Amino acid sequence: MAQSNVPEGLLYSKEHEWVRVEGDVATIGITDYAQASLGDIVYVELPRVGAALTQSASIGVVESVKAVSDVYTPVGGEVVGINDGLEGDPASVNRDPYGDGWFFSVRLADTSQLNDLLSPQQYEQLVAEA
Repeated sequence: MAQSNVPEGLLYSKEHEWVRVEGDVATIGITDYAQASLGDIVYVELPRVGAALTQSASIGVVESVKAVSDVYTPVGGEVVGINDGLEGDPASVNRDPYGDGWFFSVRLADTSQLNDLLSPQQYEQLVAEA
């Protein structure tokens, strides 16, 4: 597989989610590697605003023409926003996984959970070994 796009300034999970932290809010989506592995995404199921998420819990699914995959939350907290645009345009995850293709935001319950995530360099190494 071609080298994936792994932006600096984000944290990554071993399940191929990315996390952008701004204050006590974390925005989460799937990585370029994940969307490329899935192929054309046709549906994204997201948690509801107000839901309390536990770190590493399955919070929804991503359906592509090839497969259905669970989405896990790399951090716990309360859902404070979801990307409503994915309902009408799930393919934005393929086009722009780190921008328009984001999934949801949570208010972090415990910022120490961020220590469980991977740096861009660690994530690149994980993908290279896949």
